[in-house]
Amino acid sequence: MERDTIFSHKPTLRGDGVVLRPFTPADIEAMGPILADPDVLRLTGSVHSTRELRAAAPVLDAATLDWYRTRAEQADRLDLAVVDEATGGCVGEIVLNDWEPANQSCGLRILLGPAGRDRGLGTAAVRLLVEYAFTQTDLFRIGLEVYSFNPRAVRVYEKAGFLVEGRRLAALVFDGVRVDAITMCALLPEWMDGPG
Repeated sequence: MERDTIFSHKPTLRGDGVVLRPFTPADIEAMGPILADPDVLRLTGSVHSTRELRAAAPVLDAATLDWYRTRAEQADRLDLAVVDEATGGCVGEIVLNDWEPANQSCGLRILLGPAGRDRGLGTAAVRLLVEYAFTQTDLFRIGLEVYSFNPRAVRVYEKAGFLVEGRRLAALVFDGVRVDAITMCALLPEWMDGPG
């Protein structure tokens, strides 16, 4: 695959109870309450205090709406809605970003609202997107960070073949407490040999 078009194609991927697809208008609308969810805000490091959790609005502002509407036009990243196959509803998003063509590397991030949690959808979504990345692109490395107060996410990433490679100490302050960021990565050779 040509390096300048690695994410030009926006696939729809299906597996294990989830569908990953380019954002539809209904998916974008569903993201308002998801992005305002207190757990999403805290676990992604989007806010720094409990007070800010209560102030989040469940409706997307004009700039955020425009941002989601342009995801399909971005050739340097892949933003997909995570859809619960059973209900057809958007429960979050998964993204490959921070693409470094010369290094065959990118980042991954995922967030799920309450309707998508504790049912294996996150694990299925990460596995599905990593499989796509390693079999349909020239990527060799996928990296991510997860805050140490989110052990559930660490387990999801480990199940998908990610390995802990280090920590950024005191990377986030929440309610005056410093929290480490755990750095993880999946590498093509290990992913091909592993249980991911």
